[in-house]
Amino acid sequence: MKLRDETKINKIFEATLRLVKQNGLSGTTMQAVAKEARLATGTVYIYFENKEALISSLFDVCIENSARDFFKNYDTALPFKIGFHTIWMNILRHRLAFFEESIFIEQCFHSPYIDDVTKANLKKKFDPLMELMKRGKQEHLIKDIDTFWLLTYMISFINEIAKRVTYYNKKLTQAIIADNFQLCWDGIKA
Repeated sequence: MKLRDETKINKIFEATLRLVKQNGLSGTTMQAVAKEARLATGTVYIYFENKEALISSLFDVCIENSARDFFKNYDTALPFKIGFHTIWMNILRHRLAFFEESIFIEQCFHSPYIDDVTKANLKKKFDPLMELMKRGKQEHLIKDIDTFWLLTYMISFINEIAKRVTYYNKKLTQAIIADNFQLCWDGIKA
Protein backbone atom coordinates (compact mmCIF):
# COMPACT_ATOMS: atom_id res chain seq x y z
CA MET A 1 0.00 0.00 0.00
CA LYS A 2 1.36 3.39 -0.99
CA LEU A 3 1.62 6.02 1.74
CA ARG A 4 -0.07 9.37 1.29
CA ASP A 5 2.32 12.01 0.05
CA GLU A 6 1.18 15.20 1.76
CA THR A 7 3.38 17.27 -0.54
CA LYS A 8 1.44 16.00 -3.57
CA ILE A 9 -1.88 16.55 -1.83
CA ASN A 10 -0.88 20.13 -1.03
CA LYS A 11 0.17 20.68 -4.66
CA ILE A 12 -3.22 19.36 -5.78
CA PHE A 13 -5.04 21.62 -3.32
CA GLU A 14 -3.01 24.70 -4.30
CA ALA A 15 -3.58 24.01 -8.00
CA THR A 16 -7.30 23.56 -7.40
CA LEU A 17 -7.52 26.86 -5.53
CA ARG A 18 -5.74 28.73 -8.33
CA LEU A 19 -7.91 27.16 -11.01
CA VAL A 20 -11.17 27.76 -9.17
CA LYS A 21 -10.22 31.42 -8.71
CA GLN A 22 -9.49 31.69 -12.45
CA ASN A 23 -12.17 29.44 -13.94
CA GLY A 24 -14.75 28.70 -11.26
CA LEU A 25 -15.71 25.29 -9.95
CA SER A 26 -17.43 24.16 -13.13
CA GLY A 27 -14.46 25.21 -15.27
CA THR A 28 -11.99 23.22 -13.18
CA THR A 29 -11.32 19.64 -14.26
CA MET A 30 -9.19 16.89 -12.75
CA GLN A 31 -6.97 17.02 -15.84
CA ALA A 32 -6.49 20.77 -15.44
CA VAL A 33 -5.68 20.31 -11.74
CA ALA A 34 -3.07 17.68 -12.61
CA LYS A 35 -1.49 19.95 -15.22
CA GLU A 36 -1.49 22.96 -12.89
CA ALA A 37 0.03 20.85 -10.09
CA ARG A 38 2.58 19.40 -12.54
CA LEU A 39 1.47 15.86 -11.77
CA ALA A 40 0.15 13.05 -13.89
CA THR A 41 -3.65 12.91 -14.02
CA GLY A 42 -3.49 9.38 -12.64
CA THR A 43 -1.63 10.69 -9.59
CA VAL A 44 -4.49 13.06 -8.79
CA TYR A 45 -6.91 10.12 -9.02
CA ILE A 46 -4.76 8.12 -6.57
CA TYR A 47 -5.57 10.70 -3.91
CA PHE A 48 -9.07 11.71 -4.98
CA GLU A 49 -11.56 9.35 -6.59
CA ASN A 50 -13.22 12.15 -8.53
CA LYS A 51 -13.71 15.91 -8.64
CA GLU A 52 -16.45 15.76 -6.00
CA ALA A 53 -14.08 14.03 -3.54
CA LEU A 54 -11.36 16.60 -4.25
CA ILE A 55 -13.72 19.55 -3.79
CA SER A 56 -15.19 18.10 -0.60
CA SER A 57 -11.78 17.37 0.92
CA LEU A 58 -10.39 20.78 0.03
CA PHE A 59 -13.53 22.46 1.36
CA ASP A 60 -13.02 20.74 4.72
CA VAL A 61 -9.40 21.90 4.87
CA CYS A 62 -10.36 25.49 3.98
CA ILE A 63 -13.10 25.56 6.62
CA GLU A 64 -10.70 24.20 9.26
CA ASN A 65 -8.14 26.87 8.33
CA SER A 66 -10.79 29.59 8.53
CA ALA A 67 -12.15 28.47 11.90
CA ARG A 68 -8.64 28.21 13.36
CA ASP A 69 -7.66 31.69 12.17
CA PHE A 70 -10.94 33.46 12.91
CA PHE A 71 -10.70 32.76 16.65
CA LYS A 72 -6.97 33.25 17.16
CA ASN A 73 -6.37 35.24 20.38
CA TYR A 74 -10.12 35.54 20.96
CA ASP A 75 -11.04 35.47 24.64
CA THR A 76 -14.69 35.14 25.65
CA ALA A 77 -13.93 36.97 28.91
CA LEU A 78 -13.12 40.22 27.12
CA PRO A 79 -15.77 42.91 26.59
CA PHE A 80 -18.00 42.37 23.56
CA LYS A 81 -16.58 45.08 21.31
CA ILE A 82 -12.99 43.94 21.91
CA GLY A 83 -13.97 40.35 21.09
CA PHE A 84 -15.86 41.48 18.00
CA HIS A 85 -12.88 43.56 16.87
CA THR A 86 -10.49 40.63 17.41
CA ILE A 87 -12.60 38.28 15.30
CA TRP A 88 -13.29 40.96 12.67
CA MET A 89 -9.57 41.62 12.27
CA ASN A 90 -8.78 37.90 12.20
CA ILE A 91 -11.32 37.32 9.45
CA LEU A 92 -9.96 40.25 7.44
CA ARG A 93 -6.36 39.03 7.82
CA HIS A 94 -7.39 35.50 6.83
CA ARG A 95 -9.36 36.66 3.80
CA LEU A 96 -6.41 38.73 2.59
CA ALA A 97 -3.77 36.07 3.26
CA PHE A 98 -5.85 33.19 1.87
CA PHE A 99 -7.91 34.94 -0.75
CA GLU A 100 -8.07 31.92 -3.04
CA GLU A 101 -9.46 29.82 -0.17
CA SER A 102 -12.13 32.46 0.45
CA ILE A 103 -13.17 32.45 -3.21
CA PHE A 104 -13.23 28.66 -3.18
CA ILE A 105 -15.43 28.50 -0.06
CA GLU A 106 -17.81 31.08 -1.50
CA GLN A 107 -18.16 29.15 -4.74
CA CYS A 108 -18.66 25.87 -2.88
CA PHE A 109 -21.56 27.35 -0.93
CA HIS A 110 -23.28 28.14 -4.22
CA SER A 111 -22.64 24.74 -5.77
CA PRO A 112 -24.05 21.22 -5.57
CA TYR A 113 -20.72 19.93 -4.21
CA ILE A 114 -21.51 20.92 -0.64
CA ASP A 115 -24.78 19.53 0.69
CA ASP A 116 -27.01 20.92 3.41
CA VAL A 117 -25.78 18.37 5.97
CA THR A 118 -22.18 19.49 5.43
CA LYS A 119 -23.21 23.13 5.69
CA ALA A 120 -25.09 22.46 8.95
CA ASN A 121 -22.13 20.57 10.44
CA LEU A 122 -19.62 23.24 9.58
CA LYS A 123 -21.64 25.92 11.36
CA LYS A 124 -20.61 24.29 14.65
CA LYS A 125 -17.02 25.32 13.98
CA PHE A 126 -18.13 28.94 14.12
CA ASP A 127 -20.14 28.67 17.34
CA PRO A 128 -17.85 31.13 19.17
CA LEU A 129 -18.93 33.85 16.74
CA MET A 130 -22.60 32.91 17.13
CA GLU A 131 -22.24 33.03 20.92
CA LEU A 132 -20.49 36.39 20.74
CA MET A 133 -23.29 37.87 18.66
CA LYS A 134 -25.88 36.42 21.03
CA ARG A 135 -24.05 38.04 23.95
CA GLY A 136 -23.88 41.37 22.11
CA LYS A 137 -27.65 41.33 21.66
CA GLN A 138 -28.23 40.34 25.28
CA GLU A 139 -26.02 43.22 26.42
CA HIS A 140 -27.93 45.55 24.04
CA LEU A 141 -24.71 46.49 22.27
CA ILE A 142 -25.76 45.39 18.79
CA LYS A 143 -29.02 45.42 16.90
CA ASP A 144 -31.51 42.79 18.02
CA ILE A 145 -32.08 41.26 14.61
CA ASP A 146 -31.55 37.70 13.42
CA THR A 147 -27.88 36.74 13.85
CA PHE A 148 -27.90 35.28 10.34
CA TRP A 149 -28.40 38.78 8.92
CA LEU A 150 -25.92 40.43 11.27
CA LEU A 151 -23.26 37.95 10.22
CA THR A 152 -24.22 38.27 6.57
CA TYR A 153 -23.56 41.99 6.87
CA MET A 154 -20.28 41.53 8.73
CA ILE A 155 -18.83 38.78 6.53
CA SER A 156 -19.98 40.40 3.28
CA PHE A 157 -18.38 43.66 4.40
CA ILE A 158 -15.05 41.93 5.09
CA ASN A 159 -15.20 39.86 1.91
CA GLU A 160 -15.74 42.97 -0.17
CA ILE A 161 -12.71 44.66 1.41
CA ALA A 162 -10.57 41.62 0.52
CA LYS A 163 -11.92 41.65 -3.04
CA ARG A 164 -11.20 45.38 -3.47
CA VAL A 165 -7.65 44.95 -2.17
CA THR A 166 -7.02 41.94 -4.40
CA TYR A 167 -8.81 42.84 -7.62
CA TYR A 168 -8.25 46.60 -7.59
CA ASN A 169 -4.82 46.53 -5.95
CA LYS A 170 -5.97 48.87 -3.19
CA LYS A 171 -3.57 49.35 -0.30
CA LEU A 172 -4.80 48.99 3.25
CA THR A 173 -3.31 51.23 5.90
CA GLN A 174 -4.07 50.93 9.59
CA ALA A 175 -6.22 54.06 9.26
CA ILE A 176 -8.26 52.58 6.39
CA ILE A 177 -8.71 49.33 8.31
CA ALA A 178 -9.83 51.29 11.38
CA ASP A 179 -12.27 53.33 9.29
CA ASN A 180 -13.72 50.19 7.74
CA PHE A 181 -14.07 48.50 11.11
CA GLN A 182 -15.90 51.60 12.38
CA LEU A 183 -18.24 51.54 9.37
CA CYS A 184 -19.07 47.91 10.05
CA TRP A 185 -19.46 48.53 13.77
CA ASP A 186 -21.76 51.49 13.13
CA GLY A 187 -23.88 49.25 10.95
CA ILE A 188 -24.55 46.67 13.68
CA LYS A 189 -24.37 48.60 16.94
CA ALA A 190 -27.58 49.19 18.84
